[in-house]
Amino acid sequence: MSRSSARGLAVVSATAVTTVGAVMGVAQAGTAQSAGDAQAPVGDATLLADLPEGRQAQVQTVALTRQADTQAVAADAVARTSAEEAARKQAAEAAVAKRKAAEEKAKKEREAKAGSGVFPVQSSYTAAQVQAIARQIVPGGQFQCFSNIVDHESTWNYLAVNPGSGAYGLVQALPGSKMASAGADWRTNPATQIKWGLNYMNVRYGSPCDAWAYWQAHGNY
Repeated sequence: MSRSSARGLAVVSATAVTTVGAVMGVAQAGTAQSAGDAQAPVGDATLLADLPEGRQAQVQTVALTRQADTQAVAADAVARTSAEEAARKQAAEAAVAKRKAAEEKAKKEREAKAGSGVFPVQSSYTAAQVQAIARQIVPGGQFQCFSNIVDHESTWNYLAVNPGSGAYGLVQALPGSKMASAGADWRTNPATQIKWGLNYMNVRYGSPCDAWAYWQAHGNY
């Protein structure tokens, strides 16, 4: 290596490299050379070219090692940050998926309960309780229309009887015994009456909203 090339490398290596070279030259000279030959002012900046070729290789190795270590630390920091970000993203996605799964499960359970007709049997029901049952049976988009008809027919009284015609129940089936097709407990179970009434509206008019449109036009259905 020429002296000018060595000086150029020394400049690139900067202060850290020249300082290492100076310290190594002083420390090792004490064991490998006589004290008089190896002593050099510690305060002087030692260029790479001023060192023996063996020392030059050592200094270059130290400089490259430090550079590699610095790069490795930086790479580790970047990798750690990326890993943490990926972990946060994965945790957020997992939480969303878990919430959706829970909502879907609850929805299916509600639908299964409504479809199976499993409702607590009571000795009597308030209008609010009957409406709550109806909300579980009647599709959401059709509930208001269904409710409008029941409001006019029985005001949500599942025991209502028309004194003139004998029509019975929430939807005023005539005769009331028609509702037996939905369950033998049609006289006392509002869920049975709601199922029968919903099926009647769907079969005869197409939907509760179509039945309500007919009711508005004719005053009955």
